[in-house]
Amino acid sequence: MDNSALISLGLARYVQAVAKRVGVPPEGTEFEVSDTATAYLGLEGPGRDLMLLWNEQRGWSVAVETDPTEKPVVVAHLGLPLVPPPEEVARFVDDVLAGKPGSPEPDVTQDRGALAGRLREYL
Repeated sequence: MDNSALISLGLARYVQAVAKRVGVPPEGTEFEVSDTATAYLGLEGPGRDLMLLWNEQRGWSVAVETDPTEKPVVVAHLGLPLVPPPEEVARFVDDVLAGKPGSPEPDVTQDRGALAGRLREYL
């Protein structure tokens, strides 16, 4: 199996595991592996349309959905590692919803082999 296939299958299962821990149904999730691997989970938030976003260079963040033509407004970043255990992502979401600040935004350039390695445990 090549890195793209590993990333696609690993990310699908990783997003599924995170969604289960966060309480997001499968229809509230999306992921894509193109130039950049990304994921989206729709969150239930107090009075706002919140989303949990992931990409291979910045990891997880919570953002407020805006107009579909505009970029979402990021509220908080989880920080490193870029592929933390699902329970750590769930704790991050709970902390953000409780008003706690996130971590600085990471920006990590990694090769696809490293990402495939991080997602391998979800295969």
